Amino acid sequence: MATVQHDKERQLYREISQRVSSAIPGVEVLALELTGKERFRVYVDHPAGVDHALCERVTGVLRPYLDDYSVEVSSPGFERPLRTRAHFERALGRTVRIKTDDARYRGEVISAGERALRLAPEKGEPADIPYDAIVRANLIDEGTS
Repeated sequence: MATVQHDKERQLYREISQRVSSAIPGVEVLALELTGKERFRVYVDHPAGVDHALCERVTGVLRPYLDDYSVEVSSPGFERPLRTRAHFERALGRTVRIKTDDARYRGEVISAGERALRLAPEKGEPADIPYDAIVRANLIDEGTS
């Protein structure tokens, strides 16, 4: 069941990311999370920051989805979502929380390779986690933001 939801999230993410980046230059869709059967949240970022007006513009671009979903557009916040290699490259040396279908991890990102990141957990040996296996990942706000 969880895999079906994650596949649906990934498909929606691809569609919405392409739609938003084409319509509003500079906006990056960081992540999409299904938060209910007919509801999703989109996390967006922009070099100039994310404000209410930008969230409204993104919501306007996503208007076709409003027939089937309740849509929430959000800034990434301090505990920003991480999904791609570029996201993890920007998080090098930072503490993150990662959930896969099989496990949960917490530790420092020590490298971001082509297909997987390397995480130094708080206890134990470093682990390589393929990006494709990530269900959820977020920076952990340690008061440094």
